[in-house]
Amino acid sequence: MKHKVIFQPSGRRGEIENGKTILEASRELGVDIEAVCGEKKKCGKCKVRIEEGFFERYGIESKMEHLTPLGLTEEELKFIKTEEEAEGYRLGCVTAINGDILVFVPEESRAGKQVVRKAATERAIKLDPAIRKFYVELPPPSLHDPMGDWERLTQEMKKIYGLDHLEIDYFVLKDMPIRIRQGRWNVTVTIWNEKEVVKVEPGFVEKGYGLAIDIGTTTVAAYLCDVTTGSIVAVDSMMNPQVPYGEDVMSRITYAMMHQDGLEKLNRSIIEGLNKLIQNVSTLGGITPDDICELTVVGNTAMHHLFLNIYPEHIGVAPFPPTLHRSIDVKARDLGLNISEGAYVHILPIEAGFVGADNVGVLIAEEPYNQDNMELIIDIGTNGELVLGNRQKLISSSCATGPALEGAHIKFGMRAAPGAIERIKIDPETKEVRFKVIGKEGWNTEIENPEAKGICGSGIIDAVAEMFRTGIILKNGNINMNIKSPRIRKENDVAEFVIAWAKETSIGRDITMSVKDVRAVQLAKGALYSGAKLMMKKLGITKLEKVILAGAFGSYIDKESAMVIGMFPDCEMENVYAVGNAAGDGARIALLNKAKRDEANIIARQVEYVELAVDPTFQREFMESMHFPHMKDKFPHIQHILDAIPKT
Repeated sequence: MKHKVIFQPSGRRGEIENGKTILEASRELGVDIEAVCGEKKKCGKCKVRIEEGFFERYGIESKMEHLTPLGLTEEELKFIKTEEEAEGYRLGCVTAINGDILVFVPEESRAGKQVVRKAATERAIKLDPAIRKFYVELPPPSLHDPMGDWERLTQEMKKIYGLDHLEIDYFVLKDMPIRIRQGRWNVTVTIWNEKEVVKVEPGFVEKGYGLAIDIGTTTVAAYLCDVTTGSIVAVDSMMNPQVPYGEDVMSRITYAMMHQDGLEKLNRSIIEGLNKLIQNVSTLGGITPDDICELTVVGNTAMHHLFLNIYPEHIGVAPFPPTLHRSIDVKARDLGLNISEGAYVHILPIEAGFVGADNVGVLIAEEPYNQDNMELIIDIGTNGELVLGNRQKLISSSCATGPALEGAHIKFGMRAAPGAIERIKIDPETKEVRFKVIGKEGWNTEIENPEAKGICGSGIIDAVAEMFRTGIILKNGNINMNIKSPRIRKENDVAEFVIAWAKETSIGRDITMSVKDVRAVQLAKGALYSGAKLMMKKLGITKLEKVILAGAFGSYIDKESAMVIGMFPDCEMENVYAVGNAAGDGARIALLNKAKRDEANIIARQVEYVELAVDPTFQREFMESMHFPHMKDKFPHIQHILDAIPKT
């Protein structure tokens, strides 16, 4: 008897024999879980959380009852706290599987740490933050001058800095007399938007800190900035802890709708995750979370609503109206975020139900509204967002690319982590494969033990592009079974191509790309291409002058491979380039320049959102876009590559 086991946030899944432990299942599926004691049940490092309930996305009912022993063992009680027991934590080395389960592996239990590629990009940003520090030397009170501390402070602020009509946060007010006296009447005051005192510190404090956060569907990135200089102090990232409840936007909205405590779980998981991230990035920057006086946040509309604890049902059904479009400022403490007590969180505006604040972040970072060239900006993620146009007009759309390009729904797919195949080349004559693995120097043919575990997004794109370029897969996505190669075969009546032989892997099995895997990529790339094509039709243009790949994923894919499979329409190759995590850069820009927040609100309302699904030609365009690189469209800039494909 076998049971379905799904590991998150890696997305690895498979059928595991009854009676195997969670730790054994993790090894079989290529998921690294810490086990430093060698499974002697003495270290507690293999702690995992069992998610309970029916998960529509995977078609499984996950229960604690699907594990044995049913209750915590004596060994587990040493490492699992009472509150963790209530949340479903178990030790992977102790618990055996006897039913379908969904397992979440916490950050601290992951042996092969995820490679979250969301580094900050060098950008020139005019420094004008919403939070500013002011040093004040106050005259102490006396019997002849018993004026209140707050009035004394505001009087000096007006006299020295010309700041009038100031207000003060209640929690800051409570501590203010202590802070003033600790500084012997010399204090540094942090003021938000020139109107509210959000922090009072004793003595002279030069540095001020803010944090920009990009809440992606799959990954979350944080950029700690010194707001007095504009410099980046530290960067950290994590997998979005909401992944166990659904890998894409719609599955999370569905989870919130179908479970009574669904919204509570989704909100709590992201807030707890952000607090860990805040602590981590503060430690990296040599500060404490209390030093952070403002957050700016971007994310798609669903992430926006779940972060704010707003019920997301209405953005999941037509006509997909968000709860609000404009930006909003909320006290961090009201959201449960552990930063400076008086600090605000500024959440950028959203455009539409499926084009959110992350896309607005991309807009203010790239400024297509100030360009003459006809630009297509693609933010490739679990939810693909597109912007097309120039200073004359901008339109945007969203397409459900799904998580296939990030490794999910691919048999040996995985997210970027040590052991993931990230680059692939196939010899057109012999069909032999060369590949590179994250964490290893050189190609597999140059090193002794490649130890591949699976294929991440950039490797998946390369694999499909190379298989098409060498004639292994046909224009319609089918594998050409007429080619004589030991790498081309059928497994359980499903055609597949071997990327890495078992001896080249650390999982003891051949790593393959099957026709089902190719189909998942076709669906994702077809959604992107058809979206771009319909937008071009709407603007009445037939060619693109620039294609800008935004998002962490866009920075690591090979642009030639992407065009060969038809992820976007033809464009001169030198005008196709990646700009990194532009959404995160937008959050950072809004943190460091408050005028950009006003600009964001204006642009979010000027961009015209196009609902692709209602276009009468959508289905036809999507079907044609499923072919490699397209059923009909020409690609003059890569025609030399297409001409070299072996004819069958």
